[in-house]
Amino acid sequence: MKHQTKLTQEQQSQQVGAEQQTQAQAAREFASAEELLRYDAAHTAVPPEIARRLQKSAADLPAPRTPWWQRLFGGSKS
Repeated sequence: MKHQTKLTQEQQSQQVGAEQQTQAQAAREFASAEELLRYDAAHTAVPPEIARRLQKSAADLPAPRTPWWQRLFGGSKS
């Protein structure tokens, strides 16, 4: 006798969802390397220890200089 495993409706929907997600991720194409890096940065969680160390090291950096056109035209920083 053959034993067939019966999946519940919930298990089937989870399996189908996982397969669709895998296919969608595999088919993703990017127009440029910058777009790929932005996507990766948005979807990658930074470990808390690394984030803390990055904040600490960036705290000593000077503020960015006001662009020449803002100094010329008197634009305000946002």
